[in-house]
Amino acid sequence: MGNEVTKRASDYSQWYNDLVLKGGLADYSAVRGCMVIKPYGYTLWENMRDVLDKMFKDTGHTNAYFPLFVPKSFLEKEEGHAEGFAKECAVVTHYRLKGDPQQKGKLIVDPDAQLEEELIVRPTSEAIIWNAYKDWIQSYRDLPLLINQWANVVRWEMRTRLFLRTAEFLWQEGHTAHATAEEAIEEAEKMLHVYADFVENYMALPVIKGVKTPNERFAGALETYCIEALMQDGKALQAGTSHFLGQNFAKAFDVKYLTKENKQEFVWATSWGVSTRLIGALVMAHSDDEGLVLPPRIAPLQVVIVPIYKGPEQKMLVDEKVHAIVAELKQKGISVKYDDNDNTRPGWKFAEYELKGVPVRIAIGPKDIENGVVVARRDTKEKSSVPAAGLADHISGLLDDIQHNLYNRALQYRESHITSVNSWSEFKEVLETKGGFISAHWDGSRETEEKIKEETKATIRCIPLNNAQEQGVCVYSGKPSQQRVLFAVAY
Repeated sequence: MGNEVTKRASDYSQWYNDLVLKGGLADYSAVRGCMVIKPYGYTLWENMRDVLDKMFKDTGHTNAYFPLFVPKSFLEKEEGHAEGFAKECAVVTHYRLKGDPQQKGKLIVDPDAQLEEELIVRPTSEAIIWNAYKDWIQSYRDLPLLINQWANVVRWEMRTRLFLRTAEFLWQEGHTAHATAEEAIEEAEKMLHVYADFVENYMALPVIKGVKTPNERFAGALETYCIEALMQDGKALQAGTSHFLGQNFAKAFDVKYLTKENKQEFVWATSWGVSTRLIGALVMAHSDDEGLVLPPRIAPLQVVIVPIYKGPEQKMLVDEKVHAIVAELKQKGISVKYDDNDNTRPGWKFAEYELKGVPVRIAIGPKDIENGVVVARRDTKEKSSVPAAGLADHISGLLDDIQHNLYNRALQYRESHITSVNSWSEFKEVLETKGGFISAHWDGSRETEEKIKEETKATIRCIPLNNAQEQGVCVYSGKPSQQRVLFAVAY
């Protein structure tokens, strides 16, 4: 199976598509730009979702659900928000179909069923949620309001890639309301750290925390915080964002609260989200030419056991031992599958689970019961013989080791691909020959930022939090600069 995967060095984009499709994560759908998330991929998303959901609840947030449709007038209320999303919106104009009088069995839109106001299929939910908050928030006693929603959204992308950019995708979106700007900023920063914690400790992917430039901010935000990760092809990927929205949406929807001093004040807002794009990041950050490589803490399946036997008698011996091993592993909270399907050979199974990125594979036959089972780890492909006694403890430790190894490997790659440059020629050379993050001085102007993007496709990924201040000159304009920022070509 592994030889069916395109090599990274020959065509990175096709390699990625091969892994998503052949690894059983997703498939193309009949709807252009949309995807089908297959059971294996959806289990991966569920594992990620469950961890994040607990992290949100541990920080005081609760879940709710809001309508899929947003009246167009709601979207128009916050000018920057409306302008930012206008070109990506799917619009519902009618509410009924009818039979086509010209073609039997065909349907047409009923012209008499036009909506009085068009509905937008949500590209994000600030507008519909803040319209509800107007009724939910009356006084300081109602604050802070800490709400999260798990949902699907639609952004009508013309050029799509599975998980990375699709017209419809799954995500979570947090929307909070606060009494002061300081509380809202604290919330936005807190959730950024929650995202970084999840991506680093569960996805085994190091990230850089920072803020976006005004040009790259979320539409309607006063500040956008982000985590940026680096993929194996040297391109960056925005792994999550958290936004300080100021009072923009409160003023647009007239959301006020009565203070302790009996004064009416507009509330302060945040929003924050991550999506199924994280699965794309996971694939590109860790996988190899043989298939997916998945971190144990969120892998759909952590351990697979493949029996090797001849005849029913040997099978019975192996079954008895394996059932005991499976029970011990499950007792430790380890997800395990005993693949005793006799329709495929062990070699085929080995290749299949390697392609699917299962962290640990155990092969066991009659002789292995006494001499030790063969344990293979997916990240390094190393094999070892391990006594059956105490195997569960060994596997538990091995899964932790694989998790840490994947993180350290990705960290080493990222650190070796952060390059400081001091001239425009050096900037372009590093971008063309090495890639990765480029640390360079920028004069702070939107004009310079846009020209660099136009000439190289590189964007300012972030201004790192607690960024060191240093005098310098912009690599493009030669004008004075107070700090370096991180540039990269990004997904």
